[in-house]
Amino acid sequence: MRKTKKIVSLALSAAMVVGSLAACGNSDSKSETKDNQNNSNNEAGVSYDEVSEKLYNEHLGEFYELYSQAGEVETESERFALMAISEAKLLESAVMLPTTTLGGRYAISRVVPYTKTSVLWGTDYERTHNLIVTSELIKNEHRAEMKAKWAELKGTGEYDGWVKQYLKDKGYTIKDSYNYIYLDDPTTWDVLASSLQIDSEPLVQTYDGLLEYNDENELSPALAESYTVSEDGTVYTFKLREGLKWVDSQGREVADVKADDFVAGIQHMMDAMGGLEYLVQGLIVNADEYINHAVTDFSEVGVKAVDEYTVEYTLTEPCPYFTTMLGYSIFAPMSRSYYESQGGKFGSEYDASAPDYTYGKNPNSIAYCGPYLVTNATEKNTIVFKANESYWNKDSVNIKTLTWLYNDGTDATKAYNDVKNNVVDGCSLTNSSIEVAKKDGVFDEYVYVSETEASTYSVFFNLNRNAYANSNDATKAVSSQTDAQKAVAAAALKNVHFRRAVSFSVDRASYNAQSVGENVKLLSLRNTYTPGNFVVISEDVTVDINGTATEFKAGTYYGEIVQAQIDADGVKIKAWDNDANDGVGSSDGYDGWYNVDNAVEELNTAIEELSKDGITIDESNPVVLDLPYASNAEVYTNRANAIKKSIETNLGGKVIVNLVECKDIDEWLYAGYYGKTGEESNYDISDCSGWGPDYGDPATYLDTFLPDYAGFVTKSLGIY
Repeated sequence: MRKTKKIVSLALSAAMVVGSLAACGNSDSKSETKDNQNNSNNEAGVSYDEVSEKLYNEHLGEFYELYSQAGEVETESERFALMAISEAKLLESAVMLPTTTLGGRYAISRVVPYTKTSVLWGTDYERTHNLIVTSELIKNEHRAEMKAKWAELKGTGEYDGWVKQYLKDKGYTIKDSYNYIYLDDPTTWDVLASSLQIDSEPLVQTYDGLLEYNDENELSPALAESYTVSEDGTVYTFKLREGLKWVDSQGREVADVKADDFVAGIQHMMDAMGGLEYLVQGLIVNADEYINHAVTDFSEVGVKAVDEYTVEYTLTEPCPYFTTMLGYSIFAPMSRSYYESQGGKFGSEYDASAPDYTYGKNPNSIAYCGPYLVTNATEKNTIVFKANESYWNKDSVNIKTLTWLYNDGTDATKAYNDVKNNVVDGCSLTNSSIEVAKKDGVFDEYVYVSETEASTYSVFFNLNRNAYANSNDATKAVSSQTDAQKAVAAAALKNVHFRRAVSFSVDRASYNAQSVGENVKLLSLRNTYTPGNFVVISEDVTVDINGTATEFKAGTYYGEIVQAQIDADGVKIKAWDNDANDGVGSSDGYDGWYNVDNAVEELNTAIEELSKDGITIDESNPVVLDLPYASNAEVYTNRANAIKKSIETNLGGKVIVNLVECKDIDEWLYAGYYGKTGEESNYDISDCSGWGPDYGDPATYLDTFLPDYAGFVTKSLGIY
């Protein structure tokens, strides 16, 4: 079973309103609590890992058992069906509440639609060198015509040429620069040692992979000019282009790009343990063994330079989606010689804290083989990318200068005003900026609704809270709960009916309206973890649902199978709606969780069960839940208050949401996003993160809830 890690932060989602921050975990080291505000809920003599295992088995054991079965079947369609059934169990457990996805928002932009890939896994969708950007705002009618033409020309290779002529005919001026909003600085310039999107998004501009998705969503040769697959599907052999160059940040050549650089890159990734190493664990021969130190000689790992220009990957078993993974950062090359010149070492000698280790400390300490060089990086201000004159495909680069401009998200109208004033080239609109756009007379002609995407944001429930202040700074995000309130909240959150009650009580449409506006508040709501239309089964398949052999026909969406299991279990979640998306069916665009009657019913069941443990819950003895929020940003403040109002009103005051003020976005993210393990999760409920897919298979979502530190999102539940 693949083990992956890619988590996204709501902070940047609400702001590009302005963008999204994706992270894919950190190392699997177990952190120590750092301050006396962090109290252990572990039983005396029972380790944190033992508590994590016990809680995981109690609350996610059924999900894991069914998901494990999916890895044992023969056909892809049966595997997808079993994954869908396991996801139903995940949703029923209510350890998380899906809320929204990206897109489905009012937006305004000078960026031409579909001039970069719209494939939403990996990091290729973050590449911007092929974008076409105009000096003028693009009108809605023209945007619609271009999108329709893209659908017609998709797969022909003709869209780029057609759209440039179309823009010229319509009086637009195409420019060679793109100004973009960003909300947080990279934490490292070493893409192979990181699992955060705030790192991968800028760094993907600096290197190319073996294969990449183009603007027509075709997987195309990049640094590899061709590849072959062995008859048994386990050996992939890539032939590199010759004459490729590594350069430094000044554009000076430092080395040739060779097959060995892909070997060096993946070894460094496994040495650095930045959080994505599990993407190859169990996939590439001996990758798991190397990560766990059972194998120390990297030549035994299934990544080899056959010769100077041929790199070979040997898999443990056939993986039908392996090539869809190649656009992700873990498969990036790294110049071995340049890395070593910066103090880098491999294997047991790797030590990023060594005095002479400078690799990735800043943009001047990495080598480049991609479309851009980073020529300026000023913290919380500006990042400037200039076209790399040594780039192998430089003639295809439309954007010669890419400028990122910092926006901390505190001003809800700044992004819109910056677009209007030609400072930046596009943004989503907040509730406040929608009104400004209407007053400006811009709304009707230029504002459009963006397409929904694959990232899933969620509210997470902490099953094993240990931290009551931020682990990085005990003076921040400090809980005001009494010891008695902590104990009651801890017990309540371990009750599935209580978690369902809270989930069913949240008016997610009102929550979403705080950032996207009333008119489109439903469009970006998501009701599953894996989007319901992410995959379809390609052949008829029969699977067991609660003892009944159930057939699903070829062409059945993943979400339909999720719903079939939920219905069979009698849980009142509408994860899939056959009538949504104009009758095509979808898991998006409606609220399939919010139901006050169901919430009250589940709460009453929880109260009855908890009373047997001597816990009284009523209006005079409510459950108090901490929800951290960023008070310096209007959007996050309004969203937090929407959650608070929903829960408290709909559950009759028997549950109180205590809003824990975080003075800025970083403090908020440290409460619920940056922690390395569940011990650092400083909340009872949190809405600051979610997940974006790494590759084109449901495993990219479901693997995140694996046990024993393998699933990155599992830590959001306060375990592992």
